[in-house]
Amino acid sequence: MYLCDVISFPPAKINIGLSIQSKRTDGYHDIVTIMAPIPLYDILEVLPAEGFSFVQTGLVLPDDGKLNLCERAFYLMKGKYGIGNVKIHLRKQIPFGAGLGGGSADAAYVLKALNDLFNLSIEIGELENLAAQLGSDCPFFIDATPKLATGRGEVLSPIEERISGLRLVVLNPKIHVSTAFAYAAIVPQDKHLDWEASWNSPIEEWQGLFTNDFEKPISDHIPLISEIIQELKNQGALYAAMSGSGSSVFGLFEKTEKPNFSRFQEFLVLNEVV
Repeated sequence: MYLCDVISFPPAKINIGLSIQSKRTDGYHDIVTIMAPIPLYDILEVLPAEGFSFVQTGLVLPDDGKLNLCERAFYLMKGKYGIGNVKIHLRKQIPFGAGLGGGSADAAYVLKALNDLFNLSIEIGELENLAAQLGSDCPFFIDATPKLATGRGEVLSPIEERISGLRLVVLNPKIHVSTAFAYAAIVPQDKHLDWEASWNSPIEEWQGLFTNDFEKPISDHIPLISEIIQELKNQGALYAAMSGSGSSVFGLFEKTEKPNFSRFQEFLVLNEVV
C-alpha cells in the first residue's frame, strides 16, 4: 500500500563562503562551502497515476530541451526500485539560476516523496547517494540542515545552527548566471581556512573570514551584484555576500534591524527573521 498523495515544500539555501579548491579529473571541482536552508519554498505534489507526467507552474523556467531534475529524479528511482508511475506538480517560487539551489531542492524532495509514497524505507544515507547522481547540491536537501560541504559539494558534515533568530534579506537581480561561466572565471586555490572554527566565530567577524570565490568575477561581469552587497553592508548587515554562483545576494542582520531597500525593492525576495 502507498499514500494517496505527498505534498512537500523544497527550501532554498544560501552559501556562507565558497572556495574552489582544485579541478578534478572527472571534470568537477573540489569545493568547500557552508550551506544553510532558508524559509523560501517551492511547492511539490507527487501522486500515483496511470502514466508518468510532470507539470510545472509558477515561475517560468527556460526550455533547454532537457528533462527537468524532477523528471530525472523519478526515472532514477523507477530504474532502481521499479516504482509505479506518478504525476508530479511543481509550483516554482524560488528564483532559478540564482545560487539558491531551488532545482536541486526540488529533485531531492522528489526522491523523498517517492520514498514515502511507495514505502521504500530508504535511509537518509542512501537517499543522499541517489541525490548525488542528480547534482552536487542535491544531497544537501535530503536532510536540509546546516552543513559543511566538501568534495564536489556532496560530502556533508553537520554543523551547528548559527543564523536562527537573525533577520535574513535576500535580493535577486533577476539575471541568470551560468554555472559553467562562473567556474570558467575561477582560478582554484586552497586558502586553508578552518571552516568550522570560522563558522563558530562571532557572526560580525564572518565578513573578514568567509569569501565566495565566485563573487568578484561575477560582480565584475554584473556590477549590480557588488552594488547590492554594498547596500546591504550600508544598511548594517553583519554579513553580506553572494550565494553560490549568483546572482542572488543576501545579508544577515540583527532581528531588530529593519533595513530599507527601496532602491532595490524590485529585487527583494525575502526579508524576515529566520
